[in-house]
Amino acid sequence: MSEQPAPQSTRLAVLIPFGIVTLIWSSTWIVITDQLAVVPIAWSVAYRFLVGGLTMLAYAAIKGETVRLDARGWRFVAALALTQFCLNFNFVYRAETYITSGLVAVVFALLLVPNAVLGRIFLGQRLGRQLIAGSAVAMAGVALLFVHEARSDPHGPAAALTGIGVALIAVMSASSANILQGTATARRYPMAPTLGIAMLLGAGMDALVAWTLNGPPVIELRLGYLAGVLYLGVFASALAFTLYFGVIRIIGPAKAAYSSVIIPVIAMLLSTLFEGYRWSWLAAAGAVLTMVGLVIALRARRPAR
Repeated sequence: MSEQPAPQSTRLAVLIPFGIVTLIWSSTWIVITDQLAVVPIAWSVAYRFLVGGLTMLAYAAIKGETVRLDARGWRFVAALALTQFCLNFNFVYRAETYITSGLVAVVFALLLVPNAVLGRIFLGQRLGRQLIAGSAVAMAGVALLFVHEARSDPHGPAAALTGIGVALIAVMSASSANILQGTATARRYPMAPTLGIAMLLGAGMDALVAWTLNGPPVIELRLGYLAGVLYLGVFASALAFTLYFGVIRIIGPAKAAYSSVIIPVIAMLLSTLFEGYRWSWLAAAGAVLTMVGLVIALRARRPAR
């Protein structure tokens, strides 16, 4: 009897971009925290996706890719801009004004749940026993990380609950955008120019929100702030979203969301190196469980629909 082929999620064409995205987004929580001092949140988000959108369109031009959007295409781009590049990141940045970046990252690990549920409802993607088992193990790890981060958060209970609620809204917005990328509509248009347009449209939405809430543009000329905008725009947006959405199209939104499960662990490792973070047994146990859950889930074969 011949062996079954390895699941697509264990192939290098998926594992390499998956790993790059996870490493990049693990570092963004620290960078975002540095963006919150002087410039209003919505303006920082607008600058990020202005840089990201221009980068994507420049990349598309180098590749010789163009796109002409019909009515369906514009609806798709507008929905992606609103959910991913406006609502998601405005709520992520605001959540970090209430709770630590580590706790926001842990809350975002719950992205796995709505991605799996919405993927089943709208894309017809069944989970399978192994994926469910891996998800259960990973969620147990996330629960331990959540308890650890909640205990160490210096903010009061009211601020913590508000921050967690805001972060959950961001999770649902991001999940909606992930499901959009798993549809047949997303595959009708070349990714680079389409993402570039969506990011620029999202930047316009962010600017409208910023002007309404905070008035005319504000910019901080500090080198750290400007470097942060470039890093978040070029690497954490243009590069990372191109790779991440490509992974979604191959293995589906449920498995792709495992990057958000591993991100808190990598973020804690980076904090250990650069901020003197000290691990507890609770955090270590949570990190181990999330990694075990990742291995179980990514080795699962996609069941027939």
